[in-house]
Amino acid sequence: MRRRLEEEVENYNTWVTFYEERNYGGRSWDCNGDYADFSSHLSRCGSFRVHSGCWMMYDQPNYMGNQYFIRRGEYPDYMSMWGWNNSIRSCRFIPMYRGNYRMRIYERESFSGQMHECMDDCDSIMDRYRMNHCMSCHVMDGHWLMYEQPQYRGKMWYFPPGEYRNFQNMGYHNMRFMSMRRIMDSWY
Repeated sequence: MRRRLEEEVENYNTWVTFYEERNYGGRSWDCNGDYADFSSHLSRCGSFRVHSGCWMMYDQPNYMGNQYFIRRGEYPDYMSMWGWNNSIRSCRFIPMYRGNYRMRIYERESFSGQMHECMDDCDSIMDRYRMNHCMSCHVMDGHWLMYEQPQYRGKMWYFPPGEYRNFQNMGYHNMRFMSMRRIMDSWY
C-alpha cells in the first residue's frame, strides 16, 4: 500500500500524512489531493507532515472555516504554533503554477468602483493603490493569497483563477483584504 502511494505521489507530486496526536503519534492517514472531510479517516488531527506541494488546510469540513497556507515541512504541534482550532477537517492542494500572474482588484462588490490590475505581491493595498477596501476580484492568472492586514498578516484566503464578485457571499463577512501575494513555484 505504501509503495503504491509513493508511486502516486511521484505522478501527482502531492502528499501529506496526517496524525491524530501531536508529534506524529496515534493513527495516521496519507492524503494525496483535495479532501472535503477527514472524519471518516481520523477523529482529529494533532500533527502532519507535508512531503510535497503547497496546501490550504481548513478547520471545518467542505473547505470552510479558517484557512491556513502550508508548504513542505513538518508540523509536530501545529495548534500551539498558530493557535488553530482543535483540528484540521479538510484540505485542498494548490497546483504549481509557472507563468505570469494577473489579478484585478475592485473597491466594491460586483467589479465596481476603483479597479487596479496586479501582477506582483502587494504588502499594502492602501499604500500602493489608495484603496480602503477590496470587495471583489478577478484572478486571471496564477494562484494568490489575500490577507486581512497589511504586510501579509492576519487571516488569509486562497484565490485560484476565477471571478469573485462578492466576498461576503463566499463567507468572508466584514473582510477587508489589505495585502496579497502570489503563490510561487519556488515555495514547492
